Amino acid sequence: MRKLCDRLAIGIGLALLSPAAFAAQLEDMQAYVGTIVFCFFLLFTVLVATLVCFARDKRGDPLHALCNGDPVQSVAPDALVTECVRKMTDKRIGGLMVMNGEKLIGIFTERDALGKVLAAGRDPRATKVSEVMTKDPYCVSPKTTVGAAMDLVTERRFRHLPIVENGKVEALLSSRDLTHWLVKNGGGKVQDLVELANRS
Repeated sequence: MRKLCDRLAIGIGLALLSPAAFAAQLEDMQAYVGTIVFCFFLLFTVLVATLVCFARDKRGDPLHALCNGDPVQSVAPDALVTECVRKMTDKRIGGLMVMNGEKLIGIFTERDALGKVLAAGRDPRATKVSEVMTKDPYCVSPKTTVGAAMDLVTERRFRHLPIVENGKVEALLSSRDLTHWLVKNGGGKVQDLVELANRS
């Protein structure tokens, strides 16, 4: 009986391993795998299309979304340029608000330090910031959209943009701040981000 079972098992095994039977099983397996791959591809396409349709353009967000509540770095009009540059270096920022009490009267940036002080041959230890600052800088409201701010800094070639509401300075945003926020939050067009990065 045992020999009969062994012969039967060998016969069935040979029948299953015959080229025609093996080819039929391989075709079935390929069709099954192909169906699974197609289903995964279809599911992935639907997921990506859904994300694209429901993704919100972050350029429409107001600027107050970027304001983190940090104190605005400012100096008085009679501060010396060396003091301002030291403060910017210590805080790792590129610009300072020049304030007369609570009133914004100017902005002093690294561009002012290079162009109006060093390139002009002025002594930074004897030059007051009020002599070389950018007077009455262009300001925007915190309700201004990120997209409008990007357009503004690109068109006017600003690197720093004061955010003012009801005469009170809320923040000083740089073009780098705008770029970083858009990259982090997935908004903006690549061309806008490249233009802002070039301004930084």
